[in-house]
Amino acid sequence: MDSLKILLVDDDKDFSGLIRKTIESWGYEVMSASSGNDALDTARKYKVDVIILDYLMPDMDGVDTLKELRKIDEKVPVIMFTSLPDKRSMEGTEKLGVLAYIPKVGVFTDSESSLKTAIELANRKRRT
Repeated sequence: MDSLKILLVDDDKDFSGLIRKTIESWGYEVMSASSGNDALDTARKYKVDVIILDYLMPDMDGVDTLKELRKIDEKVPVIMFTSLPDKRSMEGTEKLGVLAYIPKVGVFTDSESSLKTAIELANRKRRT
């Protein structure tokens, strides 16, 4: 089976670069987008297996981006990243099929493990 293709969407280039390197070290292929509009363009051009989406972005937030992404692919597993893990920011995402919701705080401790688990779950889900 081909390598899992992951679309990483985050406007913070330093954070995105670190996460990308980490995910690639796990053996996955990563494409990056720095905004909601970039994510939509990439999703239209390429078939991606998993989307990791930042909640707070300048042009279009993660929820609005996800609504548009669902018009392109309603079944692709989505992992939402946020630096504001509160109930308000999570409202409505369950209806959009968010597989996991991971806080950015401490990403190289518990969050890294949570991200790896969520990607593995998304990989199993896409195989069924």
